[in-house]
Amino acid sequence: MRAQNKAIHFEFEVAVENGKPVVYLINKGLGGAERLRCDEITSAGDSTTIRLHVFDAALVMRPDGADKLAGTWVKYDAKTPYRVPVVALHGERPLPVAQPNTPNYTGTWRATFTEADGNTYPAVGIFKQDGAAITGTFLTTTGDYRYLSGAVLPSGLGLSTFDGNHGFLFQATKLPNGTLKGDFYSGKAGHETWTAVLDPKAKLPDADTLTYMKKGESQLNFKFPSVFEGGVVEPSAPKYRGKVVVIQLLGSWCPNCMDETAYLAPWYDKNKSRGIEVIGLGYERSPDYKVASARLRNLRERYHINYELAVAGVSNKDSAAKSLPQLAKVLAFPTTIFLDKKGNVRKIHTGFAGPGTGKYYQEEIAGFNREVDKLLKE
Repeated sequence: MRAQNKAIHFEFEVAVENGKPVVYLINKGLGGAERLRCDEITSAGDSTTIRLHVFDAALVMRPDGADKLAGTWVKYDAKTPYRVPVVALHGERPLPVAQPNTPNYTGTWRATFTEADGNTYPAVGIFKQDGAAITGTFLTTTGDYRYLSGAVLPSGLGLSTFDGNHGFLFQATKLPNGTLKGDFYSGKAGHETWTAVLDPKAKLPDADTLTYMKKGESQLNFKFPSVFEGGVVEPSAPKYRGKVVVIQLLGSWCPNCMDETAYLAPWYDKNKSRGIEVIGLGYERSPDYKVASARLRNLRERYHINYELAVAGVSNKDSAAKSLPQLAKVLAFPTTIFLDKKGNVRKIHTGFAGPGTGKYYQEEIAGFNREVDKLLKE
C-alpha cells in the first residue's frame, strides 16, 4: 500500500475452502507468523471486497493487468473518509539479499518515540536479523506493535505490518555512534520519530502499577448492557459471587485486544470449572448501541468467546475512565483487572504483550496465570 508517499509492504494469500474464497493476511515476526482469516468476501462487477477479519475495514480490489490487483484499503469506522491505495502482485515476496557493509540490528534496544505534538513515550525494540531479512517488534506501556518484518540495506532498516486495522512502517538508520534514528509511519497521516540505543537490559515500567484505583476504592461498581439486547452485565450478579473474576477492557478495533482475546477465550473454556469468570467490557468507535454491539458480537463469533461481553462505552480512554469511576484513569486497551472472590480489585494490568513479541508473550501469559492461581487458592 502507498501512504504518506511511503510503501508499506504486506502479504496476503488467496485460497479456496469448501468451494468459497478465503484470504489470509500474513504477518511475520518474533513469534513466527500469523494468518488472519478473512472470509467475508463479496464481488460486484470487476471489484472484490474483502472484509478484514474482525475490523470494520476492507480491501476493495480489482484486476489490473496480468498477475496484478489494484484497489484501496478502506476503514469504515474512521471519522473522516479513510482510503489508502493498494497494489498487489502475484507471487511470493522475494527475500532481501544481504549486501556488503550491511549493518546488524539484532538485539534489544531502548527506544524513545516522539509524537507530532512533541510528547514522548518509551519503548523497547527487539530485532532479529538473518542476512538482510529482519523481524521484530516494539513493546510500549500500552501494548506492542505486533508482528514486524522487513529488510536491511546499507542505508538502513525497514519494518512493516498490516493487520487490517493498522498499516505501519518503521524506518531507521544507524548513526556512527551506534544510535538508531528513524521514523514511524501509521496509515494515511500518522507520523512519529524515534531513536534507540542498544541495551540488553532495556525494560518498560511495571505494567501492574500504571493503572490503579482511586484512594478509598476497592471494588468496581458498574452495570452495562450486554451485547445481546435486553441483557445486563454487572459484577454483583449471582454468577460471579464467590469466584475470581477477570475483567477485560477491550475494543473490536484494537489489534492488541484481539491478541489478548485469542488467548483468553480458549483459556476461559479450559479453566471456568475452577471457579473463574471473565467479563469483557467493550469500548467501540460508535456510540450507537446497535452498531457497537454488532461489532462486539462479530468479535465474539470469530474468537468463540463464551464469557459475557458488554457495551461499556466509546473507544476513548477518558470516557472509559468515567464509565468506571472507581479507577483513577484508563491508559490502554486492553486493560485487565483481577477481582478476588470477595469482589475486591487485586491487580490491574495495563496493555498486553501479544504473540508477535516472542518470549515477552510467554512471560505475559505466565504472569496472568500466576495471578489467577494465587487468587483461586485464597
